[in-house]
Amino acid sequence: MTQSRARPRDHGATRAADRSQSEAPVSEAGVARTYDRLAPLYDTLFGQVLEPGRRRMAKAVRTLQPASLLEVGVGTGLALAGYPADCRIVGIDLSHDMLERARERAARLPQHDIAIEHMNAERMRFPDATFDCVTVPYVLSVTPRPAELVREIRRVCKPDGTIVVLNHFSGSKLWWLLERAVRSAAEHVGFRSDFRYDEQILSHDWQVLSAEPVNLFGLSKLVMLRNRSQASSNTTAAGSDR
Repeated sequence: MTQSRARPRDHGATRAADRSQSEAPVSEAGVARTYDRLAPLYDTLFGQVLEPGRRRMAKAVRTLQPASLLEVGVGTGLALAGYPADCRIVGIDLSHDMLERARERAARLPQHDIAIEHMNAERMRFPDATFDCVTVPYVLSVTPRPAELVREIRRVCKPDGTIVVLNHFSGSKLWWLLERAVRSAAEHVGFRSDFRYDEQILSHDWQVLSAEPVNLFGLSKLVMLRNRSQASSNTTAAGSDR
């Protein structure tokens, strides 16, 4: 059966967000190489420091009890054990070395239904409206084209399904200092330091259900989003014109 590749227009995308895509300092190959190199050290470097956000994300998913879930950027599989055991889980990533470790973790969770696949999240092979829930932990700011990723996760998430974004967002005084410190190294570590909440979250026409600070000093946010269907978006727009 031919899979649908139609991509809905994201009417909320702003000119500033589009400009940020063309100026993105990272590339697909660069991200894959970076995380292949980091794979043996990733759990040590980023396991505990980012774990509070992962735990909160997994808890939110358990509350939702989705029948199917896609984790974009599954990495070494650190979040897998926290998801509901009765949920069909698919994890994707660009890094083969990270995926090897994710498969090892999945094998230690026989009570879970987990599939691990190598895939570019900006060009996913899944049909439209495949998943009840899509989680995106620490990925939006390292993908070369965030707007493409957003279009794809909205395409594969069911209408009125839930998208859970866990990421850093710039804007605070502390982030201003950190951005100045790491901006020049962003290309080498696959990290976009200047990443604004208004451009990357509020510019899209999904529904923001909640946003809460997580991790040390609240430097990350856990954002719960409803993937509003095209029909509901048009209804809202028509109602606002009356």
